[in-house]
Amino acid sequence: MALKLKLEDGVHEVEIVGRRPHLTVRIDGRLHTIADLGPAGDGSGTVTLDGADLAFERIARAGACLVRIDGRTITVDVVDPFDEGGGAGGGRDEILAPMPGAVVHVHRSAGDEVARGEAVLTIESMKLQTTLVAPRDGVLVAVLKGEGDTFEKDEVIARLAPVEGDQ
Repeated sequence: MALKLKLEDGVHEVEIVGRRPHLTVRIDGRLHTIADLGPAGDGSGTVTLDGADLAFERIARAGACLVRIDGRTITVDVVDPFDEGGGAGGGRDEILAPMPGAVVHVHRSAGDEVARGEAVLTIESMKLQTTLVAPRDGVLVAVLKGEGDTFEKDEVIARLAPVEGDQ
């Protein structure tokens, strides 16, 4: 699953594709190798990016990270996937399967009111359990899979509608 980072020039999709022998990431579709990142947290150091050594300084500030590299200071924010659709509830009406698997537990039923981030289903894929949560406040109009049911990647697992009066 890709992480989205917001920088001054826009939002960039970052996905970790390998960890050994060095960290390999795909940033906006291009592969990069990162080595010698150093310890996490505030401070300065040197990072090796695609074979080039770059000195940096970083500091965490109120949900963001300030990074000074190559003479420029960049603010980096992580994009909350719940907020991507815009508005207070994120705007998404469907809960999609992030990978193929099976439903292990159904936490909520059709007709239930749910809050953003509330557990709807727990799934299992490759022996890893993941809880799928409501992407926004709403009412579950359909839970399309039950315990033991299998599904494919990106299959719709549940659907939401706005809470009556919130439209």
